[in-house]
Amino acid sequence: MRVILSGGGTGGHIYPALALAEVINKHEPDTEFLYVGSERGVESSIVPATGMPFEKLTVQGFKRSLSLDNIKTVSLFLKAVKQAKKIIKDFKPDVVVGTGGYVSGAVVYAAQRLHIPTVIHEQNSVAGVTNKFLSRGATKIGVAFDIARTQFPQGKAFFVGNPRAQQVVSLQSDFSWQQIGLSDNKPSLLIFGGSQGAPAINLAVIDAMQEFNTRNYQVILVTGPKRYDNVLEKLTTQPADNVRILPYIDNMPDVLSKTSAIVSRAGATSIAEITALGIPSILIPSPFVTGDHQTKNAQSLVDTGAALMISEPALSGEALLVAADSLLLNESVSKKMAKNAKKVGMQDAGDRLYALILDAIGE
Repeated sequence: MRVILSGGGTGGHIYPALALAEVINKHEPDTEFLYVGSERGVESSIVPATGMPFEKLTVQGFKRSLSLDNIKTVSLFLKAVKQAKKIIKDFKPDVVVGTGGYVSGAVVYAAQRLHIPTVIHEQNSVAGVTNKFLSRGATKIGVAFDIARTQFPQGKAFFVGNPRAQQVVSLQSDFSWQQIGLSDNKPSLLIFGGSQGAPAINLAVIDAMQEFNTRNYQVILVTGPKRYDNVLEKLTTQPADNVRILPYIDNMPDVLSKTSAIVSRAGATSIAEITALGIPSILIPSPFVTGDHQTKNAQSLVDTGAALMISEPALSGEALLVAADSLLLNESVSKKMAKNAKKVGMQDAGDRLYALILDAIGE
C-alpha cells in the first residue's frame, strides 16, 4: 500500500498521523509512506526525525477578523493545491489521510480533485475548520469523540478513537521516579500544562506549594522551558523532598505510565494518552482555543466519571489542592476514575482507523 499522510501546525495533528503509520506498518510492513507538511510547521522537524520521507508546502491560516492577509492565504492555498497535485501524481498513493491543520486542507483537497480516496481524522469533540471543509469530498471520516460524528455528513463519520492512544499503550517503559530523586513507592501527581507550559496552572501550583510540601504523595510540576525561571522566582516556599519542578519532560509517554494522577490541559492528544492508560485526571481546559473545544473534550470525560474539571477562571491553589487530594488521598475514588477512563480510551484506535482506510480504498 502507498499512503500520503498530512497534518500540521500542532503535535495534536502530527502525532496521530505518525501513530497511524506505526499501526499500518504492523499490518502491512511493505507500506510506503510520504508525509506532506508545511515548511514552517513543527512537523518539518518532527517528521524527518522519524526517517519518513517529507515534502513541504507553503500555507498559512485564515485571520478570524477582516484582513488583507486572508487574500494571501487564499493565494498560498491555491498554489499549495497545485503543488500537492504534482506530489500526489508522482507518488501515486492508494489513499491520502489528513489529520488536520491548514496544510492537510491543501493536500486532501488536491487528492479529492484527482479522485484519490481520502480519509480525514478529527481528534477533537468540535470539528476543525479544515476538516469541515474537506468532509463533503472525503471518502471516510474517523473521529476521536463520538459526539463529533454529528458535525459531519451523515453516514461518513465513524467513531474510531485517537491512534495516539494505541501507540502509548504499546510502549514498554523502564522509567523510574528515582531518576529525578523521587520514590517509585509513592503516589505521584504530574502537573503538566503542555509543551510550553501554562501560566495559570503554574501560578496555582505556586499558591499551593506550602500544602503540597506536607502531602504524602509526590508532586511533579512541568513548567514549560520558557517559564521555569519565572516559577522559581515566584516561589515563596521552597519545594520539599516530595516536590520536583522541571522545565520540560521529553519522554512523556514513559512518565505517564508511572503516574498516579495528572493535572493537564484537555487537548486531544493528552486525553488520548490519559484515557488509554487509565490515569485519573484533573483537566483544566485552555480558554484560548477555537470553539472552546478543550472544555467540550473535558466535559465528555467528566460526564462518564473519567475526570475532574476546573475551568481556568475558577483555578486557584486551593481549588487545585482540593481536587488533587480527592484523587491522591482516596484510593477508591482514584481507582473508579481510572476504570472509567480506560472505558473511554480506545486502545485499538489505530486498528480501527486502519480498517476505515481499507474500507475507503475498497479492500
